[in-house]
Amino acid sequence: MKMRTRSLDYILENVRKSVCSIDSEVQDKLIDLILNKKTIFVYGSGRSGLIGQLFAVRLVQVGLDVHFVGDMTTPIIKDDDLTILISNTGETMSAVQTANIARRIGSYVICITSTPTSKLAHASNTVILINVENNETTSQLAPLGTIFEDTVGIFFDSLIPCIMKKLNVTENDMRKKHAIWV
Repeated sequence: MKMRTRSLDYILENVRKSVCSIDSEVQDKLIDLILNKKTIFVYGSGRSGLIGQLFAVRLVQVGLDVHFVGDMTTPIIKDDDLTILISNTGETMSAVQTANIARRIGSYVICITSTPTSKLAHASNTVILINVENNETTSQLAPLGTIFEDTVGIFFDSLIPCIMKKLNVTENDMRKKHAIWV
């Protein structure tokens, strides 16, 4: 079997397993927070940040007020807001600092991490745990957090239809908010 095929099979199998292991109550809580908080802030560093930006775009397309922390046009986080932070290790200093500042202001902080005992997990109101195996096979077939990042991306994408339904938003409604649809 070719390396690419082995890697693809490994990634797909492990991402599916990781997404399915996410606690459904915590998933429902995230959806409720997204729908009920005034403004949503998303942050991650590196590839986790890219996944966060993808999610932020989808939330904007369903009509929510969403900002990516660190962008020049991002307003100040307030006490009735939701802050979503993404970090595989939960030790990324910028994510931990953002959590601490947001909580001190009064924002509800939810993090997505694979490390339940991390600094980020301790600084958050709610932790969404991504179960990721770290072993020699992982580093050969899906290096440097691939399973975590892909899992978070798929998890976020799986939330969008639920949010659309609750907001009574159609794909056509979203298309009108699509950046290239002007």
